[in-house]
Amino acid sequence: MVNPMNAVNDNPWIAEEAEAADAAAAENANGEEAAKPGKIKIEREQIKLEKRLCREVGKAILDYNMIEEGDKVMVCMSGGKDSYTLLDILRKLQKRAPVKFDIVAVNLDQKQPGFPEHVLPEYFQSIGVDYHIENQDTYSVVKRIVPEGKTTCGLCSRLRRAILYKVADQLGCTKVALGHHRDDIVQTMMLNMFYGGRMKGMPPKLVSDDGKHVVIRPLCYVPEKDTTRWAQYQNFPIIPCNLCGSQDGLQRVAVGNMLREWDKKFPGRIESMFRAMGNIVTTHMMDPQLHDFRNAKATGIADPNGDMAFDHEELPTMAALPGGVQVVQLS
Repeated sequence: MVNPMNAVNDNPWIAEEAEAADAAAAENANGEEAAKPGKIKIEREQIKLEKRLCREVGKAILDYNMIEEGDKVMVCMSGGKDSYTLLDILRKLQKRAPVKFDIVAVNLDQKQPGFPEHVLPEYFQSIGVDYHIENQDTYSVVKRIVPEGKTTCGLCSRLRRAILYKVADQLGCTKVALGHHRDDIVQTMMLNMFYGGRMKGMPPKLVSDDGKHVVIRPLCYVPEKDTTRWAQYQNFPIIPCNLCGSQDGLQRVAVGNMLREWDKKFPGRIESMFRAMGNIVTTHMMDPQLHDFRNAKATGIADPNGDMAFDHEELPTMAALPGGVQVVQLS
């Protein structure tokens, strides 16, 4: 079976993207600003980033069949860099997608003190996208129930999810798009391993517990550094989260910092861990629900995977690793 993370597809979602980016680059190079090398360099970097974002999002959509003909996609907008990037790239892909689909941007105003409620409506109006603002005072509920000093993320997330599903029903949306990126997915995997004792991440596509909603994560192939950079280029009106994302000492923050430091010392580690999540050898794990270990018996029939655990592992070479990192075996 081909791993969709490694597959190279003739992707109709991104077929025109390279041509459009090259045309834009040529137009800029020949324009009046050609005499300003610094600005041209930034513009070229921006074009390359747009090309990469469109390619990665388009590939994720195709690999996991995220968006289909006639879908109405509800893009959940928090006001953070990731949700802005998700909406922006989906709108770009919408213009050349092989299927027709609609987009509606939805923000849940949780009535946090100081929340600038005018920012998102003004932005949505400025770009001409359909939108809906749902006003629900979940902030007071969370503050009333969660003891002082405890993390509010869990309850806040459950309340928010229930409300957004209800809004999706009211608006007739067939897909609910969230802005989780590659690094979020790896962080979730590590959090569950460290604190939950299970190997569980964020799937690129899932059906809700009630079986009524399909949730998609089109940014699942996109590293956080790219959404950060794109938000800077586009000058999105970012709204910081003062309820949960800014709380000190969160487990997710600690794991995120650890992964970033690790990736800084050993470039390519986050990408390698992400790829591992789509390349699982169930016979070499320990979950009896995935493999029948109890009834494993010698049959006399050769099994190429049967004794791989005793073989000397083939480690990646320098050329195969991102960032020029070489792995060596210590005996």
